[in-house]
Amino acid sequence: MPGPGPTIADIARAAEVSTATVSHALGGTGRVGESTRRRVREVAAALGYSARRGPRTRTLGLAVTTYAGSAWNYVEIAYFSRLLTAATAAAHARGYALTVLPADRGAEPLWHTLAVDGMLLLDSPAGDPVLRALRARGLPVVFDGRPPDPRPGDVWVDNDHEATTREVLDHLAASGARRIALHSAYGREHYTQAVTSAHACWCAERGTAPMVVPFDPEDGAGHAFDDVFATPGGERPDAVYCVYDPGGRQVLAAAARHGLRIPRDLRLVCASEDPSYAAGEPAVSTVTLRPEVIGESAVDSLVALLESPQGAPPGQRTVPAALAVRTSSLAVRTSARRGSV
Repeated sequence: MPGPGPTIADIARAAEVSTATVSHALGGTGRVGESTRRRVREVAAALGYSARRGPRTRTLGLAVTTYAGSAWNYVEIAYFSRLLTAATAAAHARGYALTVLPADRGAEPLWHTLAVDGMLLLDSPAGDPVLRALRARGLPVVFDGRPPDPRPGDVWVDNDHEATTREVLDHLAASGARRIALHSAYGREHYTQAVTSAHACWCAERGTAPMVVPFDPEDGAGHAFDDVFATPGGERPDAVYCVYDPGGRQVLAAAARHGLRIPRDLRLVCASEDPSYAAGEPAVSTVTLRPEVIGESAVDSLVALLESPQGAPPGQRTVPAALAVRTSSLAVRTSARRGSV
């Protein structure tokens, strides 16, 4: 059971309401206005209140909270789709149901009353209100991706993003690239920050300035690359590493518009689980973060927290990523006789 901490009376004083109102607000009962209910729950979470857990439900919850409250369908992204399939199968194999929450419900107060035994949080950002509510209830949480402010006992499953980024950049450099741009700088989760930082360190070690092209999920035509692709001489990037799944398609569209041939003029690697990249022309090199392994490992860790007297060992479970090299990032062999690829 959760240890000692703030009481209902403490919350009532801080929220300037009665203890009965606090009980109703936290329990989802009674006739309490929605604004009051939300305020009480926010105060409880801020104070670190841990409610007693209800009866076991044999149900696990899963949510992607990077953009909680936004109406985006993360199931359409291959990474999340494959992780969800693996996590569901793993939960069922262990006798648990898995409830998956839509992204646009991340800003709702349901987290204070959701009937689950524990939660899987994917890409939890700094200041995550969902995480605050779950911690306040004392519910076990396992993260996909390092939490922004890990506490002793926290458990998360992740890749070694620094090592993977260096592997990709070293591969592109070995294939002849000298000016490698990173297509990133969008999310606030650990993944984006780790890859961006690793790219900056790699460039600094070689005495080059990092080039980061901002990602926009709505930029299907890749207009973010128009300025850098139009840059003459050695300032134009001759390779791009895309952090997000749609980025590869955006680069391909922009390259076609600017008359850049892949891989002769521009090499490309994209972090993606989408099989269509392998089937395209040219076939695009990809990094798989192995979401099936991450999903199963996260469920195993959460079940261990629920069922094992020792719980799950705290810290990171590291799942190695893998680079699949294809035509888009290969070294170009130029014929001396014809001057062509």
